[in-house]
Amino acid sequence: MEQALERIVIVESDPAARAGLLGVMQDAGHSVAGFETFREALDDLHHSPADVLLLGVAQGQPAESLDIPEAIATLRGSAGTKRIRVILLVAGGSKERVVALDSGGDDAISQPWDATELSARVRAQLRARRAEEDMRRQVRIAEEGQQIAHTAFEALAVTEKMTHDAFSLDRSLKVGVAAILVVAAVMAGIYFLFARSEQKQNQRVNINIARLEGGLIRQQDLATQARKLREQQAANATGPDTAELQEHAADLKAKIATAGVDQLADLQKELADTNARVKRVELDGGAPQVIIRTDVQSVCLLHVTVAFRNGQSGQRLRYAGLNPQGEPIQDSDGNPILTVEGRGPEVTLDVFGTGFLAGPGGRLLTNRHVAEPWWKNNELKELTSQGFRAEISSIRAYFPGDPRAFHVEIQQISMDADLATMQADLQDLKRPILPIDSGKTAAVNGDSMVVMGYATGLAAILARTDEDTAQQILKSSGGDVSQVLDELARRGLIRPVITQGHIGDILSDKIVFDAQTTSGGSGGPLFNDQGKVIGVTYAILEGFGGSNFGIPIRFSNPLLGSAPLHASN
Repeated sequence: MEQALERIVIVESDPAARAGLLGVMQDAGHSVAGFETFREALDDLHHSPADVLLLGVAQGQPAESLDIPEAIATLRGSAGTKRIRVILLVAGGSKERVVALDSGGDDAISQPWDATELSARVRAQLRARRAEEDMRRQVRIAEEGQQIAHTAFEALAVTEKMTHDAFSLDRSLKVGVAAILVVAAVMAGIYFLFARSEQKQNQRVNINIARLEGGLIRQQDLATQARKLREQQAANATGPDTAELQEHAADLKAKIATAGVDQLADLQKELADTNARVKRVELDGGAPQVIIRTDVQSVCLLHVTVAFRNGQSGQRLRYAGLNPQGEPIQDSDGNPILTVEGRGPEVTLDVFGTGFLAGPGGRLLTNRHVAEPWWKNNELKELTSQGFRAEISSIRAYFPGDPRAFHVEIQQISMDADLATMQADLQDLKRPILPIDSGKTAAVNGDSMVVMGYATGLAAILARTDEDTAQQILKSSGGDVSQVLDELARRGLIRPVITQGHIGDILSDKIVFDAQTTSGGSGGPLFNDQGKVIGVTYAILEGFGGSNFGIPIRFSNPLLGSAPLHASN
């Protein structure tokens, strides 16, 4: 079974420097191992192959004294390590780096090293190694194809000779030769059908993956989405909601004047609802004044990464390789080529949702379909029917005002509602637990309400920056979603969108409201006019004004165990 992560081995005699290198590589998502001496590392490599070796030279020690040529020659002479990429960490400047490269290293970087540059150098070596492996695989396939063709040619020559000789044999021998040819043809047909079936199966998987948002995002597509959202936000800011509602009311009056009997009642009801909304917006002033600033700090962006594992082999689904632009290699139909073998990047689906602090110890409340993105997802179910199962690769939470990404694990899934709790390792972060009101009078028809969430996910957050900044962030990240989010958090740009509306209806299992939200806002809290959480966003319906659904907060009581404390976490 292939390892899920590309493996990095570190040789550094200084314990502090070795710990720093291990931390940088682990944060970059690699499998790592650290050793004090080269001999210890070599013994480990013979048992556990690696992709990149970071070989440190002690401070103040010239590169020549480490006997780098001998160390690298030892690596290249062993079958298990001859293809490993070597990056030398040398003390000094360009002269020392030149000596290190001339000694056989694939790359060299001066100490003290910069974490960002070091990660980029490692990624470059990993890409080069994947390209080499892909080239070797293609050469091997070509050689196998040539051998098959040669074998087929020899078989054809034998068959022609047998056919020629058969004319001089009796009829029974001719029949035998014919039977052999028929059997060969049948076997070839069976193989052809099997190969076609396997090809179609792979094509179906490729098409389904192409429909999903892959872990390797297209920088230009994301930049375009952010630009459109930025333009929409500017357009929405120029016109009050009251004017739009009044215009819609005028259109309804015109339709009523010419409507038939079968349409009249519906149009009149819609007009009455629209006029009521106009009055409510005018009274409320159009601003969510009921939510205090500290509540925003407790609503986090959830980045859920989903991977796919083959049900039979247990191997993760991967891209076959990357082109020079860093994008997956595609087939003739434009779909990425996938495999469960090799060292290509894993195929992942990035899901964005919202969560909020609802209990002590970093307990978050969100939707089940955020915690388990494959739940009631037809496209992911289709992949499951083709032999793959979806599984959580990682969950990270980003809170407003903090540059860190916090590790999150699923705690409990509700079997009765689209709800789930998660446990976040908040370390030293102190944020208030949001107050919850599950009483019968907490939500009232027609009352004002506010919804918080990260609607439209990553694109909406990028839309808060200017065009140049967004392009700079995307370019420096290399299209890696986690790196984009880390940079946005560092710049203080991750914070929820706050929209105001009114409660339209209260049903036994849902709250209907008209505050604007969309995908990515799932799991966000709904506040009443007292500033208490009364529900959790979970569904969106298109239409005039938007009709969205929230789950009444009382459905979270079995998950939370008891009413959350109204205190800092």
